[in-house]
Amino acid sequence: MTRLVLALILALSLAPLAVGQQAPTQQDIEEALTCQCGCGLTVHSCNHLQCPSGEPMKDEIRRRLGLGESRETILAAFATKYGEKVLSSPTWQGFNRLAWITPFAALIVAGTILVVVVRSRLRHAVVAVPAGGAPPADPGARARLDRALSELDSEE
Repeated sequence: MTRLVLALILALSLAPLAVGQQAPTQQDIEEALTCQCGCGLTVHSCNHLQCPSGEPMKDEIRRRLGLGESRETILAAFATKYGEKVLSSPTWQGFNRLAWITPFAALIVAGTILVVVVRSRLRHAVVAVPAGGAPPADPGARARLDRALSELDSEE
């Protein structure tokens, strides 16, 4: 379990390095920015015709890519202009690291709790059944059952 957690932390810490090595595309940058018209979608996915926010942002991205700017430079320019809320995913800096780590940590904690509870219940269920496989017979219950069966036989 500890190895799994360490591997997950390592993968999350190296993820930003792997993303930054590709040449930026128009769609890549549009997906990284949230449209400011209030739809809550990315600039690329905004479905408003002639969106007053999305269309100018697409034009600016196109212009900046034409100038040869990197993805990080373009995203930083939009974050400066609109604030960090324009980014569709939190940055890997400062307090935002918590936004990246929390969902994975919650899944790991919930999974661990589930495993502990299931194992505990299985252990108690196994202990409750005697080694012979059948619960011990109650002599009074056996006598009542015999009496009820004989009454049923005599009624027929």
